[in-house]
Amino acid sequence: MPDESVRLTQLSHGGGCGCKIAPAVLQKILGGMTPGIVPPQLLVGTETSDDAAVYQINAQQAIVATTDFFMPIVDDPRDFGRIAATNAISDVYAMGGTPLFALALVGMPVNVLPLETIGKILQGGEDVCRAAGIPIAGGHTIDSVEPIYGLVAIGLVNPAHLKRNSGAKPGDKLILGKQLGVGIYSAALKKDRLRASDYETMVETTTQLNTPGPVLACLDGVHAVTDVTGFGLAGHLLEVCKGSGLRARVNYADLPLLPRAREFVEAGLMTGASGRNWASYGDRVRLAAALEAPAQTLVTDPQTSGGLLVSCAPDTVTEVLSIFLQHGFSHVSVIGEMGDGEPGVDIA
Repeated sequence: MPDESVRLTQLSHGGGCGCKIAPAVLQKILGGMTPGIVPPQLLVGTETSDDAAVYQINAQQAIVATTDFFMPIVDDPRDFGRIAATNAISDVYAMGGTPLFALALVGMPVNVLPLETIGKILQGGEDVCRAAGIPIAGGHTIDSVEPIYGLVAIGLVNPAHLKRNSGAKPGDKLILGKQLGVGIYSAALKKDRLRASDYETMVETTTQLNTPGPVLACLDGVHAVTDVTGFGLAGHLLEVCKGSGLRARVNYADLPLLPRAREFVEAGLMTGASGRNWASYGDRVRLAAALEAPAQTLVTDPQTSGGLLVSCAPDTVTEVLSIFLQHGFSHVSVIGEMGDGEPGVDIA
C-alpha cells in the first residue's frame, strides 16, 4: 500500500466518479437551462446523456470531445493521476473513437500538498497518455481547496462507426468488460480495510484503458456502447434503455465483481453516491425479491474508470468476447439482454 505523508483521500469529501452530482439533481439543473445552438454537424450532444460530444467535419471524420475530472480515489499520487487519465480517455473509446490528444485539468491545494506530490499526479496522467499514444498538449491549473485532476480528451471517429448509447435493439445481448465494485473498494480504502493485493486489483482495473472500443465500433452487430462510471451499472444501463426505448434484463449472478466487493458491502462499506444513485433512478429499476440485500448497492456502486457496456446482436457475442479477451479483459461477461417494454432495468 502507498505510504504518503499526506493522504489524498482525506483532503476531499468524495473520490473518483463518486464525486458526480446525483442524476436527479443534475437533471433538475440542466432542465432549467435554455436550449443552445444545435448545428447539423453535431452528431451527439446532450440529448441522450452520451459519453462524449461528436462533431462531424467531413464524410469520414468526426471530432470526439469529452472531459472528466475528480477528487482522489486513492492516496498514491501517481496512481490517482493514472486512474483519472484512464477514466477521461475511456469516453473517447466508448464512442468508438481513437484518442488524438489531451489537455490537463488541475486544481490543487498548493499550500497543503508538497509540490513533489502534485508533480507525481501529473506524471501519472502523462504515463497513461503515453500508453494511449497521445500527448498532453496543454491544460489549465488553479489553486483549489481540494485536489482535482482530470483531462479534456479529444479523438476522431468515422461517423459510419460511431457508437452511441441509444442504438440498442430488442434481443441484443449485454456484455460488460470490467468487474464492478470500485466504489466499494474506495470506501474500504478510506477505512483501511484493503489488503495490498486488493489495492493492486483496484488500480489494475481502473488503469486499464478501454481499447476494445474502436475495434468493436467496426462491427455491424454492435448496436450501442457506453462505459459504466459514476451512476453505476444500473444508471448507465438505464440511459441505454431510455435512449433506445427498450427494457433491459440483467442476470445478477452473471455480474463480474471485484473479489471482495460483496464481503465489503455486507460489512457496511459503501459510498454515499450509491444511495444517491438509487434515490435518483431506483423507481425505474426492479430488483427481484429473491436477491440478497447487497444487490442494490452493487448495481448502483459508482465505478471510476469502469468497463465498456456493449449491446450487440446474439450472433456477434462470440466476436465481441474475443476482442475483449485479445485486449486483456479477462473478466468480460455476458450479463443480460435487451427487450421490448417500458424503459427500465429488471435485475433477477
